[in-house]
Amino acid sequence: MFTAVFGSVEQGIIYAIMALGVYITFRVLDFPDLTVDGSFVTGAAVAATMIIFGYHPLAATGVAIVIGFVAGCLTGLLHTKGKINPLLAGILMMIALYSINLRIMGLTSENTVGRPNIPLLNAETLFSKFHSFWSSLGIDTTINQFFAMLGVEHLPSTWGTLFLMIVATFLIKLIVDWFLQTEIGLAIRATGDNKKMIRSFSANTDTLVILGLGLSNALVAFAGALIAQYSKFSDIGMGIGMIIIGLASVIIGEAIFGTKTIMRTTLAVIAGAIIYRIVLGLALRVDFLDTGDMKLITAVIVVAALILPQHFEKRRERKRKSKRQVERSASYASVSKKGGKTIVETTTD
Repeated sequence: MFTAVFGSVEQGIIYAIMALGVYITFRVLDFPDLTVDGSFVTGAAVAATMIIFGYHPLAATGVAIVIGFVAGCLTGLLHTKGKINPLLAGILMMIALYSINLRIMGLTSENTVGRPNIPLLNAETLFSKFHSFWSSLGIDTTINQFFAMLGVEHLPSTWGTLFLMIVATFLIKLIVDWFLQTEIGLAIRATGDNKKMIRSFSANTDTLVILGLGLSNALVAFAGALIAQYSKFSDIGMGIGMIIIGLASVIIGEAIFGTKTIMRTTLAVIAGAIIYRIVLGLALRVDFLDTGDMKLITAVIVVAALILPQHFEKRRERKRKSKRQVERSASYASVSKKGGKTIVETTTD
């Protein structure tokens, strides 16, 4: 059980980067961007291809982020300059990226133009390079001894991946928090809330939408590059349903932790991604469920995340109404006892 939860947390903290990208389009820009399913694979394909060609994993990951940014900008151009419906623009870009991703991975093969997957079993990745440094510190032994004293069995071989991704994900979270509070970030948020209002201040909403979509897909491609290096392979089908996973993370996090501030919301998105992976991992341990049921489980989790908060909010609203009715009844009773005269009491804090 501990190993399953640990693996889910490891994956969840990586997918949280993708969820932050979905948050920018889904919540900040109010843009239903389906490019995510394609740009996630683009990040994985670019990183895997460059690693196979001998480039440093860090450089490969950086190029994947840039290509993801370009893909998002193209979606923005289709919508703003081509006047295409935002949903359709995302679908068109997602379809185009399918062929582009096959071409990118096909660069590693001399026999075919396109290639559906690239294995990275014997290749150096960001995680393998970090593990060589992490193992020299001897931290894994100390942590495993501590958990062994608590009676935990089947401990992970290394904690380095989790540590690295916690640092990287929260660094990205801080950057997103900072950016959304800058002048450009505030303009992007205002564009998502009310385009007409922000245009009245002479802001170029088309540029803001393109920039927002570019940044979103850059984060998604970054997550794809990391997942490819974590899983040791890149596959053309690994991006199917990514938009649903991202939305599930956003909705679950917001439902549990709230959205009062930007910093709290981005933290909620990260927590939502981790919770989603844990729930999914535990669900797959049920005997009658199989790995092929992952999409069905995802749909059920999203439906529950959408419906349950509404149900709880209605219950809280009913309780508030009943409480106000009781207070009114008590007030009316007090007035009648005073001979119909209302006594106003003021208190100072």
